[in-house]
Parts: sequence; C-alpha cells; structure tokens
Amino acid sequence: MSEIKYYSEEGLQKLKDELRHLIAVERPAASAAIAEARDKGDLSENAEYDAAKEAQGHLEARISKLQELVANARLLDESKIDTSKVLLLSIITIRNTKTKAVQTYTIVPESEANLKQGKISITSPFASAFLGHKVGDTVEVIVPAGKMTFELVKVER
Repeated sequence: MSEIKYYSEEGLQKLKDELRHLIAVERPAASAAIAEARDKGDLSENAEYDAAKEAQGHLEARISKLQELVANARLLDESKIDTSKVLLLSIITIRNTKTKAVQTYTIVPESEANLKQGKISITSPFASAFLGHKVGDTVEVIVPAGKMTFELVKVER
C-alpha cells in the first residue's frame, strides 16, 4: 500500500497540472519520436529508436509515480489549522536572538519546500524545531554553523 501524503491546495494542483501535461503533451511527443525513429530503418542498429524507447520508459515511470501520488494525496483543510502554535502550513515569523534579524517562513509538506519562496519542509530539522511552539517561545535550533536561538514572534494561517 502506498504512503498517504498531505498537500496544500496549491501543491496538489501543481501535481495534477504536471500529470496532465505529461499525459497530454509529453506522451504523444514520445510516441511521435519513436514512430519517426522506427521509420529510419533497421531497429537492431538504430540508436535513435533505442533512445526514444528509453525516454518513453522514463516518462511512463514518472506518469505512474504522479498518478500514485495524486491517488494517495490528502488535501489539508487550512481552515481547521490551530494558529496558536506552529503546525504544518503555519507561517512563522522568527527573530534571531543574537543578530535580531527577522525572517518569515511557511512550513509546508516536503514536496512543496522551496527556500527561495520561504517555504521550508516540515521534515527539516529547522522547521521541526518550531513545531508545537507558541508566540513568545524561544527555540534552539542546531544548524551546521552550530546552535542558534530564535524567538517565535508570530504564527499565522
């Protein structure tokens, strides 16, 4: 049995869009590439045909994986998330107690993490250190540079 994973509405929609694109655009293109290579003659010595078949195999594997992910995906009901403490989909604002630098992050499922967008994976040591904490709490986080201390300034969602 496959593992159930939780997604935000945006994250699940991205998965569905990618799956639709692979099926509607990439799959026909792969079939066309195979047909074109097949038309070039002897298949036993046709490297282009072999490459097209291999690419189609990778594409079908990706489609199969996405279909499984979508079938086992569960949508998080953001309206039922407790904003008094840090949980999945919380938007947290933290202050480094040493430098006073303030940062804001959204804690998301692993598949939606994107540090450039300020989205950190719930499975990361950094995000998991804040889970369950409330505004005003001081949280110690072990990072490669050593131990850092942050004050949880705000929790939203």
